[in-house]
Amino acid sequence: MAQLSDDCFVPGEGLIPPDDALAMLRTRLSPVVETLRLPLRECAGRILATDLVANRNVPPHDNSAVDGYAVWFDDLSTEGETVLPVTGRAAAGHPLDGMPERRTATRIFTGAPIPGGTGGPDTVMMQEDCTLHEDRGTTYVTFPPGIRRGANRRSRGEDVAEGETVIRAGDRLRPQEIGLAASLGATELEVFRPLKVAVMSTGDEVVDPGNPTAEGQIYDANRHALMAALGDLGCEVEDFGIVPDDRARIAETLARAAGSCDAIMSTAGMSVGEEDHLAAAIRDGGSLYFWKVAIKPGRPIAFGQIGGTPFIGLPGNPAAMMVTFLRMARPALLTLAGARDLEPRLYPVRAGFDHRKKARRREYVRVFLETAPDGTPVARKHPRSGAGILSSMVGADGLVELPEDMTQLSEGMVVPYLPFTEVAR
Repeated sequence: MAQLSDDCFVPGEGLIPPDDALAMLRTRLSPVVETLRLPLRECAGRILATDLVANRNVPPHDNSAVDGYAVWFDDLSTEGETVLPVTGRAAAGHPLDGMPERRTATRIFTGAPIPGGTGGPDTVMMQEDCTLHEDRGTTYVTFPPGIRRGANRRSRGEDVAEGETVIRAGDRLRPQEIGLAASLGATELEVFRPLKVAVMSTGDEVVDPGNPTAEGQIYDANRHALMAALGDLGCEVEDFGIVPDDRARIAETLARAAGSCDAIMSTAGMSVGEEDHLAAAIRDGGSLYFWKVAIKPGRPIAFGQIGGTPFIGLPGNPAAMMVTFLRMARPALLTLAGARDLEPRLYPVRAGFDHRKKARRREYVRVFLETAPDGTPVARKHPRSGAGILSSMVGADGLVELPEDMTQLSEGMVVPYLPFTEVAR
């Protein structure tokens, strides 16, 4: 397991702007997982560890994009119909041998190499636009005027050129990347091992589903949501369960987690109450670098390390936990896992609500989308917005991001919108 240096973060007790926190993560964190080579069929969802450079052209030859007839453009009349004899046939996997003669047409099918290569016919007419007739045992094809030179012809290397970097290290391998690698003949790829993340909850008030609850206790939704979110990122999860509000027990669990995992995540226990022992336990076994970020919902977000293992602590309120995971923890975890594209794409939408907020704090509003009469998307605020209202995350389509310098959002303003689908696997 790679180790993190002790100067990973800058210590601080005050509120830190979210951009400063993210910039610190981008500049200080690096991948902590090893690489391995896997068969192509096992690489989906993995993060590529080395650039994939094309060792051949795709397609490897000029070929037809349609079923039709290959001809030289200069043999066609621009004023009226052209009639040419059909003298050859080319199909995918069965190219025509040799160069056809000028003022002839070659019957050709989709994917078939253009007869004669770059010096052969330069244009393909779709069969739907042609008319055939027989005369004394010879088939003739009639072409209408108006086709452009080079129509329906796909050039060698049109998709991928030899020597081109087609997938970059740090890219997650989706089905389309797997297909592109296969088109180059790749049978295996070098990828990063999945990031192994330890997950724990703290608190005497939380109980695992399936167990009875006493007065004042609740079921632990956070840990299960967090493990699901980590699974969406392709992480391997080790569940350390619920740890009581006991400083020694928390410290012992953190030490065990640091010894077996690449990163540690917890929820709750990072506030300033007398029963919140997590911050002290982290300092006992490592370092706590910042733990209050100017963000709503979710101010208590902690970053530090236990030994050389990064630690990320998220708020105890479930909606706040999920928002901070998406916007703060996710980029850090992707960095540790070797990913290159850390930030999800936000899309401009029109606000369908008014909203007041405090200055110097970034705020995320849970919204659902509706379509306006003009066809544009409009973000409507979910009617319930408390940091503990997990059902609002279920009822929302995504988050509207309001910057620190904004204090008043008015209906009709254009705002950045993060759909939950953008951060799903």
